[in-house]
Amino acid sequence: MNKATNRTTNRTTTNKTTKKKQPYTSKLQGVSALLGEEAAPNDTQNKNDAPSSSIAIGAIKLPESQPRRYFDPNKLEKLSASIKELGILEPLLVRPLPKNNYELVAGERRFKAAQMAGLTEVPVIVREMNDTITHQVRLVENLQREDLNPLEETEGILELLAMRLELEQEEVISYLNRMRNVCDRHKDEDSEVRHNVMSQTESKVIEELFTSLGKMGWDSFVKNRLPLLKLPTDVLKVLRQGKLEYTKARAIAKVKDEKKRQNLIEIAIAENLSLTQINERVKAANQVAASEHPLKERYKIALPRLQKSKVWDNPKKQKTLEKLLSQIEALIEE
Repeated sequence: MNKATNRTTNRTTTNKTTKKKQPYTSKLQGVSALLGEEAAPNDTQNKNDAPSSSIAIGAIKLPESQPRRYFDPNKLEKLSASIKELGILEPLLVRPLPKNNYELVAGERRFKAAQMAGLTEVPVIVREMNDTITHQVRLVENLQREDLNPLEETEGILELLAMRLELEQEEVISYLNRMRNVCDRHKDEDSEVRHNVMSQTESKVIEELFTSLGKMGWDSFVKNRLPLLKLPTDVLKVLRQGKLEYTKARAIAKVKDEKKRQNLIEIAIAENLSLTQINERVKAANQVAASEHPLKERYKIALPRLQKSKVWDNPKKQKTLEKLLSQIEALIEE
């Protein structure tokens, strides 16, 4: 936590004038949003950048890891056709490597489409960047894509938060959940508890990042996006491919039976079912499942009632309950 505090304080002190002149808004798209904070650029190009120029496409190397995991083949072909006709309208961002080679920092989709189009040279902006800023630029640039699916967006924001806070992703998730729990319990903005949590350095960094991205609030991210990470594998697959909206994916995930869930996924995509239609089918599938296991369903209903019951305060009933629990344990062991 101290590292995050020191780093944030230093950043605020160093870039005070820059932030005033170039505040975060939704108009600061892509790389500009990050570099506006980290390097104080003028518009979209830093004074240390080399002017836009063309280099051989074979001299550009892809990094070992990229934030983006899926490219829609049809959209890539359309972009390739457009590049054949009009060329690349926005230069790629690269950083220099030894032996006159370059590493791609931003613009992987344009790079792949240019390869498909058979281009031998591409326009680039060359910029010296360390590994940390390079990775953050890639994440932010990826997050500003128009065709970004909700799962990629969630993973990208979470990774960016982890880097900014210098925490593990699980620690970031835990902190975000604590923030939401406090705000849910203390809705009054003048609440001392709420004020203490929201005034912490980590909370300010989180709010600042979501403001800079201009996509959603941190609270909406916690409520609607973090749950996506816990979806079943089959649902995550189609969500990552952009074949299903995240609201529909979350609804389908409520079907516990894997075969029925997979069947519903296929039908929902093929017939473009609405969220209402999906919810109806989910309810029907789960009702069938419940009727197939009536004893299990009775147990699910009885358990929360038992936990809230006053039976725990009655010595006579406790003895009866103890006998029943012993019988259940014996059945389980068998």
